[in-house]
Amino acid sequence: MAVLVGKKAPKFSAPAVVNGGEIVNDFTLEQFVGKQYVVFYFYPADFTFVCPTELLAFQNKMKEFEARNVAVVGCSVDSEFAHWKWLTTEQKDGGIKGVKYPLVADQSKTISRNYDVLAGDFYYDEDGGMMFEGVPQSYRGLFLIDKEGVVRHQVVNDMPLGRSVDECLRMVDALQFFEENGEVCPADWHRGDKAMKPTQEGIVSYMSN
Repeated sequence: MAVLVGKKAPKFSAPAVVNGGEIVNDFTLEQFVGKQYVVFYFYPADFTFVCPTELLAFQNKMKEFEARNVAVVGCSVDSEFAHWKWLTTEQKDGGIKGVKYPLVADQSKTISRNYDVLAGDFYYDEDGGMMFEGVPQSYRGLFLIDKEGVVRHQVVNDMPLGRSVDECLRMVDALQFFEENGEVCPADWHRGDKAMKPTQEGIVSYMSN
């Protein structure tokens, strides 16, 4: 598994569905550089079981992300048309209507491969035919990208294991607190808790906010 922390987030241009039902053909994360933080996350597939709980959980916290100047973007290997159908289907019928943040279509699986969250890989057989070994879907990868386009946090879950949106918000808070104050955040730090300030001698002391 590649560690992308500290590196520029891999670039891409791909179809996506935005605003809950508008298809665009050339969606890119570059539009956020210099303007917003980005939480870019992968999920295995549309019209499944754990996935809608995550997509809706992120939507339910959108006001909190927006207050922190964070854009949330989802991605799976489904087509933009599958995304559109899921986004326009009522929740009582298995859809996720009400989700407004962008969903990127990664049918080629190149985005998932570049972020190293694809649950398998392509190979050539003895006859030169292209084959796929594994599951042609993405693990539940999540990447927190700063305003310079650099990955500052990543986490990857296996497919059965749903993520914590509150933990994602906590990591956004920790990053922004560090950027604003130069103080580092200890284990289980939450906004309003004491942080830690490295001294010139290399000794770390607790500081109240």
